[in-house]
Amino acid sequence: MSRVIRRWIAALGVAAVVASAPALAADRASMLMDGRAIVAKMVERNPNLQTFSARVHVDVRMLNFPWLSPKLDGSVYFKRGTGYEVVFDRTPFYARNFRKIFADVGDPQAWLRRDEISVIGMPVVGGRQLLELRLVRKKHSATLAYALAFVDPSTYELVRMEWHYTNGGTIVMTQTYRSEGGFDLLAEQHAVIDIPHVRAVAEAQYGDYHANIALGDSIFGRP
Repeated sequence: MSRVIRRWIAALGVAAVVASAPALAADRASMLMDGRAIVAKMVERNPNLQTFSARVHVDVRMLNFPWLSPKLDGSVYFKRGTGYEVVFDRTPFYARNFRKIFADVGDPQAWLRRDEISVIGMPVVGGRQLLELRLVRKKHSATLAYALAFVDPSTYELVRMEWHYTNGGTIVMTQTYRSEGGFDLLAEQHAVIDIPHVRAVAEAQYGDYHANIALGDSIFGRP
């Protein structure tokens, strides 16, 4: 191959890269700008899944006094367009806020109603590049400063969520998924709780799912 031909091939290759770069940059910029569109895609995961219920077991281990290790059992319920609910069979007084945490990660649809949503980057977390969303309450919260949600852009799974409180406390939850009945569903969660006077870790495992069953709106606090 002559030197002239090699130069032409190299030039064409550079031109192709240059031509494609603006399109790639535009796609990334568009994704970074529209946090609500990303959350909408999270909501639309499993489009043929209208409802489900499953049992959940949570092991909690406190890392400071009173060194308790409660075990929580309950049920989770989902109904498309209505909501996501977590109901524990028994909830000790010191674990009442756990229900809110588990419900929050399961219901991104609620974020659309409740939060201002922005995309602040695409960091690499655990070896994967994720979309990082910042959620701030539309109505001022005296306790929660903001939350961060880390979303896999290839599946729109919520991989990690962080809550940052005005008192300096944090709760970080990571999640894994499994395929069941043709749906991509939550399998396990790991939470690290570090707020004033409470340091703990929690592990949750989800049992078999019952998909597309009849669920009344009363489960979700609606008449």
